[in-house]
Formats: sequence, structure tokens, C-alpha cells
Amino acid sequence: MSADETPARVDAPENAGLVLDGVHLRHGDGGETVQALDDVSLTVPPGRLVAIVGPSGAGKSSLLAVAGGLTRPDRGTVTVAGYDMTAAGRRRRAALRREHIGFVFQSGNLIPALTAADQLRLPLYFRPRRARTGRDPLELLADVGMADKRDRYPHQLSGGERQRVGIARALATAPSVLLVDEPTAALDRARSHDIVRLLAAETRRRSVATVMVTHDHEVLEHCDTVYEMVDGRLTRAI
Repeated sequence: MSADETPARVDAPENAGLVLDGVHLRHGDGGETVQALDDVSLTVPPGRLVAIVGPSGAGKSSLLAVAGGLTRPDRGTVTVAGYDMTAAGRRRRAALRREHIGFVFQSGNLIPALTAADQLRLPLYFRPRRARTGRDPLELLADVGMADKRDRYPHQLSGGERQRVGIARALATAPSVLLVDEPTAALDRARSHDIVRLLAAETRRRSVATVMVTHDHEVLEHCDTVYEMVDGRLTRAI
């Protein structure tokens, strides 16, 4: 079998969360290279919400890209739900993303032409037929307080409501790992706390390993562990 066909399973429990071990990543060519990730190691067990803070350009987005299998590191390993993402080929990494990783983007990043309920049905449709089981979309919308808005389109929702739908959509495929990029960037203080409380509650309820990148220090009280990233290096902040 090719690397694209072989599930690169390592000796870890099926729902082992997220493990980055000695990850290095450089951007650019020749003399214009930047060390985006410098020997980064991170373990996020199921049911834990980890926050990563740091200045712009510190490597936080690169960490999410590597953790999500969107970018292959130059060195080190990334393990998701017991699978070695760095040993898998491009097509296999894409399949592992669909089956094991959920992404939450800034402002929800919803599709304008779909209702809230259909936003959650779409990722289930694109999964392989054998793996199309997942969370019930209407039940998930109820869990995030959006049951009464299930037939609304994104332009009919507030920023906080769009972010709630985005979280529910990321959970629809029952992922092992949730990667969250600046979920409170477009929200006021009260809604920011509401969203991160919701993330923390769903992380524990669904036993998901969640990594949240944020500039918002006021919401860190809802997280289990906080790390700081500076110049591509990760250190324990709290």
C-alpha cells in the first residue's frame, strides 16, 4: 500500500487526543527563512481546553496548521487520535482531518447560502460513506443554544450566534481534536466569555482535545492550561 492508503497508526489509545513532539517548521527559501516553530512539544488529552497566547507572528497559526495536518513539519511528529499525521501521505492526511479534526474559525466562517442546520449537515455529507455517522445536527444546535435559529441564514444571526453555529459544525463529525482560531475576535466582552465557556463545556462533554489560539487574555480563566508562544517557541504560561 502507498502512504496515502495506509493509516499511520502509532501505539496510542484510539482517542489519544493531540500530541506534538519536537516539531520544527521553517517558512521561506534561502536567506529569507523564518523559524515558525522551534522544537515545539505539546500534549492535549481528551476533555481538556488548552489556550495559546502570544504576539502576532509568533507561530500560533503555524502551530494550528501543523496540528491540523494542513502543513507537514520539517522535523518532529504530530499524532491525532493515535494516528501519526506526519507519516501519512497527502490523501491520508485529508481523510484523517475529515474523520478526527474539527476547525472553528473567526466569526464562524459560515456558508452564506446554508441555514444553521445545513451548516452542520454539510461536513457529514463529505465524509466517507462508511464514516458518515456523527452528532445529530439538531441536537447539537440545541446544545449550543441555537435550536430556535436552525432555519436562519448567517446574515440573520449575530456574531455570537454565528460563532455558536461554527462550534456546533466543528463538533458535528464527532472529532477527537478541535482547533480553534481566535473565536472571540469579533465579539464584545460578554459574548466572548459566553463562547469560551461554551467551548470549555463542549470540550468536556464530548471528550475532545481542544486547542484555542487567542489574543483575548480575559477569557483564559475558562481554560485548563495556557501556553505562550514567542518566536516559535512554546512555554507554559499558567
